[in-house]
Amino acid sequence: MVKHRITGASTFAFFLAVSMAAAQTPEVVRVRGTIENVEGSTLSVKDRSGAPLKIKVADNAPVNAVVKAAYGDIKVNSYIAVTAVPQPDGSQRAVAILIFPEALRGIAEGHRPWDLSPNSTMTNGTVDTVTSVEGQTLLMKYKGGEQKVVVPADAEIVTFGRAGIADLKPGAKIFVVAAKKLADGTLEAPNVAFGDYGVWR
Repeated sequence: MVKHRITGASTFAFFLAVSMAAAQTPEVVRVRGTIENVEGSTLSVKDRSGAPLKIKVADNAPVNAVVKAAYGDIKVNSYIAVTAVPQPDGSQRAVAILIFPEALRGIAEGHRPWDLSPNSTMTNGTVDTVTSVEGQTLLMKYKGGEQKVVVPADAEIVTFGRAGIADLKPGAKIFVVAAKKLADGTLEAPNVAFGDYGVWR
């Protein structure tokens, strides 16, 4: 069982890829799927549409376990990423929240469209206020703006735990932010996140 939260340079490549996700080129894709087989560093994966994929995990690529956190782990000044759906009143209703390690504060800061569902968004920013009275809400600030985020009881709140390629097993759900398409049709993964929380986000 993975318990240790990741800090430091070992996760920098993963979150650097997150920062690039909004500006993907045709040769780079975001992968969400389920592992069907593992042979060394090559994963046979079925994506969300049921299509088979071959993914080669790059040498020294960080492998991150998605581990559950709680609303109480979000503090004023926490740096977080929120997948959300806009509400009629202008607020964002959170679907999933990732609490970043402090060493990666500022990665991919801003508010942008996301591909979870039509009209979904991704906001990376600093928590300015945390409210638990009359519902759970956060005020997030980032360069150029701010967002009020409503956090329902069913929102997934996660962070990352230390892991390695040996922890990738058949049946595991994975998320690769920026896989590179190779000439033979396989994908090269510069990072892999896996687990039952948040990896589809």
